[in-house]
Amino acid sequence: MRGTGLRNLLLLLVAGLALSGCEGRVIPTCPAGKLCLHAGNGTDPGTLDPAKSQLVTEDNILSDLLVGLVTDDADGKGVPGMAESWTTSPDGLTWTFKLRDATWSDGVPVTAEDFVFTLRRLVDPKTAAEYAYFAFPIKNGTEANAGKAPLESLGVRAVDPKTLEITLVHPTAYLPQILKHMVTYPVPAHVVKKWGDAWSRPEHYVSNGPFTLSYWRLGDRIRLVKNPRFYDARNVCLDEVYYYPTTDTISAERRVRRDELDIADGIAASRVPYLRQPDQIPTYVRSAPYMGVYYLAFNTHVAGLENKDVRTALSMTIDRDFIASKLIRAEKNAAYGFVPPGVTDYPGGARVFYADWSFEKRKAYARDLLAKAGYGPQRPLKLELKTASTGTAEPSALVAAVQSDWRSIGVQTSIIQEDGQVFFSDMNVRNFQVGMAGWIADYDDATTFLALLKSDTGAQNYGDYKNPAYDALLAQADVTVDPKARGALMVRAEQIALDDVGVAPVYFAFSRNLVNPAITGWNDNIMDHHRMRWVCFKDAAARRARSQG
Repeated sequence: MRGTGLRNLLLLLVAGLALSGCEGRVIPTCPAGKLCLHAGNGTDPGTLDPAKSQLVTEDNILSDLLVGLVTDDADGKGVPGMAESWTTSPDGLTWTFKLRDATWSDGVPVTAEDFVFTLRRLVDPKTAAEYAYFAFPIKNGTEANAGKAPLESLGVRAVDPKTLEITLVHPTAYLPQILKHMVTYPVPAHVVKKWGDAWSRPEHYVSNGPFTLSYWRLGDRIRLVKNPRFYDARNVCLDEVYYYPTTDTISAERRVRRDELDIADGIAASRVPYLRQPDQIPTYVRSAPYMGVYYLAFNTHVAGLENKDVRTALSMTIDRDFIASKLIRAEKNAAYGFVPPGVTDYPGGARVFYADWSFEKRKAYARDLLAKAGYGPQRPLKLELKTASTGTAEPSALVAAVQSDWRSIGVQTSIIQEDGQVFFSDMNVRNFQVGMAGWIADYDDATTFLALLKSDTGAQNYGDYKNPAYDALLAQADVTVDPKARGALMVRAEQIALDDVGVAPVYFAFSRNLVNPAITGWNDNIMDHHRMRWVCFKDAAARRARSQG
């Protein structure tokens, strides 16, 4: 979610359609007497169809339009959403959700059948959802997605219009975490059946959340309007929310200073110390630990990279401490493991074997590994390193640092920067050699990271890492109820992936945002989730009074 995991990824270091900031003042739109919020959102979303979404920037908008069975509170914690309550059978395999009374924005009731339709659509191979594996814990989810079982066999059932039953393959204590992820948000079955994939166009969009989709002007802005039919509309403060693509973070910073934006996400790390100076905008700067990891993915189908010794040599000569302290400006965030700290019920402890070696010792060892694999001065290893262009110097500096590190062991690296959407597409179809990837937790459990490296994950296992022992440990963890025993199994799996160099972790994420200090209900949290239903302004009445339209 982000990376990203959002998930994804999605990803914090992402880019989409370019939008350079205007130097002249842009007066924010707001109808007379209304309270509006204007937010920079990194990139234009690729879609507003939950089943096809994967980016953090999509999640930000979708979470304002749709509410799942479970949702986020202002602190990013899971709370009842469309489900008022739920119960679990003694064996942990059957979950029963009682739905609240609610309607879609067109007045049609939201029912359990909508959730049955949504989850079947998620696993339907025709949907081609990259997050289809989120439904694999559900009975027959894997088989239905592979086309080996009918969609109707999926373990979801509408007991009655207000009761949904989900039957699992194995106990999944983190199911509520999965059910607050955007890909499980309900879609209106009656609308999707009528319009097909075109249902998510603004003219057809029907939502059940705090806001409705008014319009989407590609490369300009997305306008959301308060949904009067939302079940908790009386407690939604904002009348309208505008999301702007802001791939140029310096331009976004200027727009915040000019009061054109109330929020700007993903500001450059190098700007934080400057912006915190007393004569700048220190009260706007919000930075906090963020459950995400940035890493290099190795395409194991590329000659040379199928060799573990080569991947080890490349991984161990990344100067993570320099990158964390000088480029990212977060000294404690160098990543020598894959799962970030702070994950619930995860003890951690898995690390690369060279974590405590000096950098010089690591380089010497790496040269020996490359020589063993047949590479040296007479036959240098040549690689392409891809990254997404974000409109800032940060990703360029990052891959340049890796390029320099690899040059010190005789590896010749060419850097390719691509538009974000192109980059993600290339990673998904394996059109890369080495890619600078990132993953933001989709939910608070170690599996949101470790599942990326399972052999059956699909597109998001960018390097096609495979190890039966790794898969077996995660499968065993899936059926282990005791949190300590389950955590220990996952740590063992992580250590296997690190030893195999399935990926090369580089640094753990840190959220960095600019937020107008007049805003309330926007709380720092490890998921960096900020749902606009909770947001308001300290001076809301005065803002409404002076809005001009």
